[in-house]
Amino acid sequence: MGAQIIEHDAGTNMLDEPWLFRGVRTRRVLAFLIDYLLIGLLMIPVAILVGFLGIMTLGLGWLLFGILAPLTALLYVASTLGGRNQATLGMQFADIRLVRLDGARVDSLLAVVHTVLFWAGNAVLTPLILLITLFTDQKRTLHDLLLGTVVVRASH
Repeated sequence: MGAQIIEHDAGTNMLDEPWLFRGVRTRRVLAFLIDYLLIGLLMIPVAILVGFLGIMTLGLGWLLFGILAPLTALLYVASTLGGRNQATLGMQFADIRLVRLDGARVDSLLAVVHTVLFWAGNAVLTPLILLITLFTDQKRTLHDLLLGTVVVRASH
C-alpha cells in the first residue's frame, strides 16, 4: 500500500494531492497524546514483569526499571509504526500513517530511528518540532526531512 500512495495510476506523484495533508499537523499531535497514554498503560504490565524478574534475580532485575519507559516505547513503535499499517494505534485513530518518499515500506528499524530522532529533537529543539511544519512542504518535521518520510492521511 505504501507504493500506492506514492505513485498514481498514470505514474504521477500522489504526494501532490492536497487532501493527503489536510489536518495532518493537528492529527499528529492527537496521535502523540493517544500513543503517550497507551505507552503509559503498557508500562504497567511491563513494570510488573520487571518486578517479578527483580525478585527472581535477588534485585538485579530491578535495574531494568531505569530503561522501562524507553524500552516499552521503542517496542510499541517498532511493532505498530513498523508494522502492516505503518501507523501507531494513535495514528490509526487519527487517520494518518507514515510513508517513505521512495515508496518502500516503513520497517521496524526506520520506525525506531524515526522515534529516537523525534525524542532527540524534542530534547534539543522543543518548539521547532511543530514550528518547522509551518514552513516545510507537506507539513514535514525535521526528523521526516532527515529520514525521507512524510505523514499523510490514511484515507480521504
